[in-house]
Formats: sequence, structure tokens, C-alpha cells
Amino acid sequence: MSQIREASRLGKFSWALFDWANQPYFTVVTTFIFAPYFTSIVVGDPAQGQAYWGYTQAAAGILIALLSPVFGSIADAGGPRKPWIAAFVVLCSIGSFCLWWAVPEQSTGLYWILFAIIVGTVGIEFSLVFNNAMLPTITGPENMGRLSGFGWGLGYMGGLTVLFIVLLAFSLPENPLFGLDKVTHEHDRITGPLSGIWFLIFILPMMFFTPDAHSTGISKKEAVRIGLSSLMGTLRSLKDYRNIMAFLIARMFYNDGILALIGFSGIYAAGLFGWDTMTLGVFGILINVFAITGSFAGGALDDKLGSKPTIVISVLGLAFASVGVLSIGHGEVLFGLPAAMPSETSGFLSSPAELVFIALAFVMGFFLGPAQAASRTMLARLSPPAKTGEFFGLFAFSGKATAFLAPFLIGVVTDVTGQQRPAMIVIFVLLIVGAALMSFVKEEQSAS
Repeated sequence: MSQIREASRLGKFSWALFDWANQPYFTVVTTFIFAPYFTSIVVGDPAQGQAYWGYTQAAAGILIALLSPVFGSIADAGGPRKPWIAAFVVLCSIGSFCLWWAVPEQSTGLYWILFAIIVGTVGIEFSLVFNNAMLPTITGPENMGRLSGFGWGLGYMGGLTVLFIVLLAFSLPENPLFGLDKVTHEHDRITGPLSGIWFLIFILPMMFFTPDAHSTGISKKEAVRIGLSSLMGTLRSLKDYRNIMAFLIARMFYNDGILALIGFSGIYAAGLFGWDTMTLGVFGILINVFAITGSFAGGALDDKLGSKPTIVISVLGLAFASVGVLSIGHGEVLFGLPAAMPSETSGFLSSPAELVFIALAFVMGFFLGPAQAASRTMLARLSPPAKTGEFFGLFAFSGKATAFLAPFLIGVVTDVTGQQRPAMIVIFVLLIVGAALMSFVKEEQSAS
């Protein structure tokens, strides 16, 4: 049975450092650097590349949705979470290293790169299930919001740090560090191995200093049997956890919208404005600065007002930003207002269309952290103490059960229309539906 073992300040900081360790994968691989490089350069056609990327995220989402509750329930039965975290971090790192072989206009081996993207994404998402499940066991409910928000803030700082490294060491210099060849885009491809190494190094403090749940003393085979039995029992008795299920259903929608907004904003900007790696990196840095501020502010708001109001405010803010992004097309903003696009004579990120996009991106960045950190805190506060791993597995399920749908629809709409812009409508609808469904959620913990 899970119970609070109040961690030391070093233990809590080390747990939060896990977000610092994993965020670079999301920042430089799935959002700002590798994803746009893959869609525009590896595939060679931004629209077709966006479709391929959507399909990889859909495949990863299905695997995560199906297996996360199973792994979480087995971990609850066995006790410790760290062995699971270590295994999936290694899996993510292997997938990340393989991205080095994603060469420009790849004619052979493209499916292996797509497979590596799926492996990396599955590994990092599964590791998050077990790290999240540790939160209610190392601190009390009254401090969960600040600790969760602090973790997200550290995460964005980690992503920002790696973005600086990529720009200053690889993208900006004519002769990149380690003699990387810009002609073959090694400065873009290095983001995979770099994020993998970063992840492996910075999970070490958590492994050493954060207390883990005690082993129950049962064998691995018995843990699997008990865990699966517990999961089946929980699934059969979901009517007893209606409040948690109402939250997970709401999150199923708004988190799908958040992930799609994060994942496709950089891709959309690269296709619309023709941004190169350096420009995308600067764009990512600007967003991360606002995300850090939002995460720390959201953590304090979470403990003061509660997780539910923090989530609703943040999701509505993101919906506003998504409409703004949707309003930007070639030569226009706000659904028809003329705005010049970047040209050879315009300054760096100074065209009117780019400035509007960046302003909306600041709004998006500010609300990203609070929406995600407060969601983690919300479930930690709602879950029965003995079932945290199980419910965080269902938490991952709720984040991925329909997460394949948004990338898939974006891929299909992009394929059918041959344009990137119409697919953004999917994101807005998911965010609004998720915010509306939060009205059915009560912020109270289940007894057992």
C-alpha cells in the first residue's frame, strides 16, 4: 500500500529534476528542431512529412493507451517504481540515438526512422507514468501543486538549456562542435543522441536520492498476477470512482489538444514561414521562457485555488491561442487581416505575420505548464493511496486513448487538403470540449 514517506528537500528536488531530464526530448525532438527537420527535409514535402509524423504519434499513442494501466497496476503490486523508470529511460534513449540516421530526403530506411520515433516516444511516456505515481508518496497534498509546478518549470528550463546548446554549439557556428556537417544536417540530427544522453545523466539524482515505495516482497510473476487482477477489479468497479473517471475523460480531450498544439505548432510555423533550424530554436527559447514563468505561477495557484480552476483557466487560454494560430494564413492574420510574410528584406522574426504568431505562442507557452502540472496534481489528490500507479496508468491512458486520434485526423486532413492550416481546427475543438467536461469534476480524494 502506498503511503507518504516525506522526502528530504534533496529528494523532492531530485524527483522534480526528472522533468529537467525528460523535457529536452519533447523540446528539441518532438517539437522545435527534429520534428520540423523530419517533415520538411527528411521527407522533403512539409505536408506529407506532417502526415507521416501524425501517424507515428498515433501509433505510439495506441501502445501507451493500452499498456500504461497494465504496467501501473503491476508496479503497485510489486512496490518500487524506479526499476520501471530506468528500463523505459533506456528504451527512450535507444530510440533517440537512432534518429542520427535520419538523413535528408531519405529514400531508404524511412520506416526504421519512423519506428525509432515510436520507440522513443513510448519509452519516455511510460517512464512518466511511474515518476508521476511517486508524487503523492513523497509529499503531502498541501504541497503537491508547488512541487508539481516546480518540476514542470525545471523541465522547461532543461528544454531551454538544450535549445541553447543546439543553437550555440551546432546551428549558428559555421564549423559546428565535433565537426558536424551542416550539408547533411548533422546539426539537426544530433538532437536525438543529445536528448538521449541528457535523459540518462539527469535521472541519476532521482535514482539515488528520492525515496521509492518499499518492495512488497512478492515475486515478479506474482506481481504481474496481482497487478492484472487489481486492474481488472478496478475496471469492473469504475462506478465507484466516477469522479476520477469524469476527470480522466475531460483530460482525454484537453490533453489531446495540448499535445497536438505543442507537437504541430513548430511544424506549422516551419511550413508557413519557411523557418530554418536557428529560427525554430529561437522560437522555442521564447516559448520556454514564458512556460517557465507559467509553471511556477501555476504551481502556487494550484495550492491556493485548487487544481480544477487552474486547469480550466489554462485550457481556455490555450484554446484562445489555438484560434489565433488558426487565424494565420499566407499573407493574413486574424482570419483575413492583411499581414506581410517574411522576405529577404525583412529582419529576423520581424514580419507582421510572424510577430502575431509569436505573440500567440507566448500565450500558449504561459498556459502549457499550469495545465499539465495541475493535471498531475489533480490525479495525485484524487487517487486512493494504494492505487496511485494504477490510476496514473489510467491517467496515461486518458492522455493517449484518443491522442492517436488528433495526429491521425491532422494527418488525414493534411493529406486530403494538401494544406497544413485546416488541421488546426481539430485542436481547438478538443480543448473546448475538455474544459467544458471539467465542470462535472469535484476536487475530492477517493477513500480506497
